[in-house]
Amino acid sequence: MSSKPVDHALTNRHRAMLKAVDAGRAEALYGCAPDLLIDGRHCDHLAAHELFRAGLIAVAEPGSVGQRVAARLTDTGRSVLSAA
Repeated sequence: MSSKPVDHALTNRHRAMLKAVDAGRAEALYGCAPDLLIDGRHCDHLAAHELFRAGLIAVAEPGSVGQRVAARLTDTGRSVLSAA
């Protein structure tokens, strides 16, 4: 998935999602546009897609479509989170 620059300021929801990923509480539902699950529950799909598309979070390992895999912060995501 190619990353695009964040085209707007991160909301409190975006930051909370990044913190959950950083804390190891997130999984991605693998696919062409991964969904994010935090504590086993689906999150705001639009916000999750924005974070993946911006390159702030990524899947931690390859998987097959529909499989749950760990989500991780990218270096850019870690940098954005530390600046927030």
